[in-house]
Amino acid sequence: MIEKLKELAEKNGIYLSEDQLKKFEIYLNTLTKWNRVYNLTSIRKKEEIITKHFLDSLTLVKLFEKIHLDIKGKKIADLGTGAGFPGVPLKIYYGDDIDLYLIEAVQKKCIFLEMLKKELGIEYIVLCDRAENIKDEKFDVVVSRATGETFDVLKWGKDLLKKGGHLIIMKAKKVEEELRPFTVSLSFVGLPERKFIIIQKK
Repeated sequence: MIEKLKELAEKNGIYLSEDQLKKFEIYLNTLTKWNRVYNLTSIRKKEEIITKHFLDSLTLVKLFEKIHLDIKGKKIADLGTGAGFPGVPLKIYYGDDIDLYLIEAVQKKCIFLEMLKKELGIEYIVLCDRAENIKDEKFDVVVSRATGETFDVLKWGKDLLKKGGHLIIMKAKKVEEELRPFTVSLSFVGLPERKFIIIQKK
């Protein structure tokens, strides 16, 4: 099953090592098991988790290349991460090159994320709170995928950024008219067109 991720990622110019693929396989199996009881994500089929969650999260790798954003050594927050998307796939891909924080307000999802970290043998910090309550941390990059109303995410995300930091909101379909000048569209094999709203804090 995980071969499908390797194949689709390569078609999109993203290359995963055996170790990374093994971690994605552990992630897939753990999420599937927990999902039966805790309903962490509405996507249940393994094949769909691979494309709609794993591959979709990894599209950020190509976006970073496209906009020449070097994220090595950067402090990154995933706002409204849910079951870990897109943050955990990015951490599997970049490893120690990024310092990852997952922001999630739902307790059962926070518990899953803490447990997942041990299963995967990777390091990240779970901030189990609403984004607007986080005052003590500022980030170089804030990413958000499918989290509430765009303008709410913009407001919360900008408050979490360091000066000069980037807020990236992943959108599948329509982008609000006012945000079109800040939007980059990219096409990927195996996914619908992906839109990214990119705001830099001055």
